[in-house]
Amino acid sequence: MSEADAEAVCIKEGVVSKSVDTPDGPVEISRLPDTDHLLTEEWARTSRPAPPAVLQPLLPVAGAVPLGELELIEALNDPDIVVADGRKPEQYAKYTIPGAVNLPFTDIEQGLEHLGCHRVADGWDCRDAARVALFCNGVWCGQSPLAIRKMVEAGFPPERILYYRNGLQGWLLQGLSVWRPGQATSFHL
Repeated sequence: MSEADAEAVCIKEGVVSKSVDTPDGPVEISRLPDTDHLLTEEWARTSRPAPPAVLQPLLPVAGAVPLGELELIEALNDPDIVVADGRKPEQYAKYTIPGAVNLPFTDIEQGLEHLGCHRVADGWDCRDAARVALFCNGVWCGQSPLAIRKMVEAGFPPERILYYRNGLQGWLLQGLSVWRPGQATSFHL
């Protein structure tokens, strides 16, 4: 693949890659320059058994803000936003969006604490909580929507929630690179 081919497949006009910080150091996000590449079988599947895999609403709660890929990449570079993978820890450990932390939908209390909420007598005080951008597997995955609903029920302000509904399937569909926590480089599937 020539350099011109690689530049033809860019994130947006004139931007071939973006660096994001991870606990392992800076990692580059880029799109796979191979214009013949296809998703692997698991991510190319159009249908999954329901329940649990049913289409999710664009916004799981009123007040949340939807994100596309470009907005999520910007969020990854915003120190005031925590980008969080809401999937199970074993899924996160395989690979995730570069720079995302794991706030699994199975442990809402851990997520609230990580975002700066504090336990109070009748629930949670989230007045000073960070903004969070949540995602999971894709438009058919209910993990991050469930986490979002539980967070709001606990007192997390919905206007501090950004939701990337496309999830990993949408990310991979765009040929964007992923990252394995504990490694200092990104890779393409």
